[in-house]
Amino acid sequence: MRTRLIAMQLAMLMVSVQAGAVLGAGTADTGPGCGLGKLLWSSSKHPKNIAPQVMMWFTNGTGMASFAISTGTSGCTNDGIIMAEQKVNLFAASAFEDLSQEMAQGQGEHLASLAALMGVPAEQQAAFFALTQAKYTTLIQSGETTPVAMLTALHDAMKAHPVLAKVSDHR
Repeated sequence: MRTRLIAMQLAMLMVSVQAGAVLGAGTADTGPGCGLGKLLWSSSKHPKNIAPQVMMWFTNGTGMASFAISTGTSGCTNDGIIMAEQKVNLFAASAFEDLSQEMAQGQGEHLASLAALMGVPAEQQAAFFALTQAKYTTLIQSGETTPVAMLTALHDAMKAHPVLAKVSDHR
């Protein structure tokens, strides 16, 4: 009996906290996110009211929203932008020494792979290689030789380049 009472109190506390979060943070016109909960409860008479939004949140909290987001279903999208950027970061970290040598030379397999991961079209890769060679000292600064610093400097250099600026804009 006591366990049941504690469980009920915890459940009520969780619902209250989540309802308070929904009210305190405000919600978009379309309600909370996407996923099965959004699909099931958004057709209610007043989907922006607390009860339907809590039900959307609760249904999505069962794990359905993470599935929908990762698969791009149930009204969720998965454009891969975050993953694409992480691929660039991971590649730069794992091949940093080779990349720094190839940037100095203006050519190489690792540099070509970096260009491809960054979305540089094949016809613009020669300009990319020339840019990395010309800006080598800026890209690989002494005292700031980390893959993240190199990528930041590379993105900045690409933004200032007449041909590669368009590629950098699509990041």
